[in-house]
Amino acid sequence: MMLRAGLLACLVTAPLAAQDIRPVARSAAPQHAVTWSEDGLKAIGVAPLAFPQQTPAALRPDHWDIVAPASYALRPEPRPYERPYLAHGAQTRALYRAEQNLFAYSPYAILRSLRPQLRPASVAAAAQARRIARRRGQVCGDPAIQGEALGPVAGAGACGIDQAVRVRSVSGVTLTPRATMDCQTATALKSWVQRGVRPAIDGQGGGAASLRVVSHYACRNRNNQSGARLSEHAYGRAIDIAGIKLQDGREITVLSDWGSAAHGAQLRRIWRAACGIFGTVLGPEANRFHRDHFHFDTARYRSGSYCR
Repeated sequence: MMLRAGLLACLVTAPLAAQDIRPVARSAAPQHAVTWSEDGLKAIGVAPLAFPQQTPAALRPDHWDIVAPASYALRPEPRPYERPYLAHGAQTRALYRAEQNLFAYSPYAILRSLRPQLRPASVAAAAQARRIARRRGQVCGDPAIQGEALGPVAGAGACGIDQAVRVRSVSGVTLTPRATMDCQTATALKSWVQRGVRPAIDGQGGGAASLRVVSHYACRNRNNQSGARLSEHAYGRAIDIAGIKLQDGREITVLSDWGSAAHGAQLRRIWRAACGIFGTVLGPEANRFHRDHFHFDTARYRSGSYCR
């Protein structure tokens, strides 16, 4: 008796299965040839619908305002501005503008965020003036080398410089007095100040202010000795430094401080830093002619720099 009741229930409910709303496979969805226009999407040559007659009217394609080009599946629609067939409608343009506003930046975003503020015009103008001044005074194509170009400097015999410059400062450290040399020597002097003088002084007394120059270009023999070969000074390739003046007015001199406990180690470090930058580096221990100064020149030797 119970088996009969179960079979009867299946027979009664079987016709109702056709009324179930179930997903339709993509392969079963009719395909269309479509055209695009300003008014929207128009379907041409729609194939006969393969939907059951019991399908609710709201789900039938013939009740849709716009026929989907790919299938009848309910899928997310693209944004208005991504639908070219609606791009010219007034309603679509309004939707597009509304959607754009969703991503617009707040007018207070910059004020509320931690961002660098523009420098005042006066500060920018002053910085520009300093840059122009540095460019006007640069020589050897390097703003860190300030002075004036002299051009060819003639001398007696073999003396002279092809393209001479008179340097007044290198890397912000003044030369007292100004020194005449070639650009190769001026560049080496700048490197020595940056890599030797500044690190050794290390801000003591406010830092290095000036270098006391006791010899630069001069048409003379080595060590001013009669009969000796021409010095590198005669070619503008040498400079002699006797002391370093600090910002607070104190001066560290080679003659007084080479062996002192206060500045002896500093001077040795400064002297040693020049070796390799210059071709010849002589100090108080080289000979009696250099007891009171450092001699630097850019002569090059096959064996490398000569440092003593």
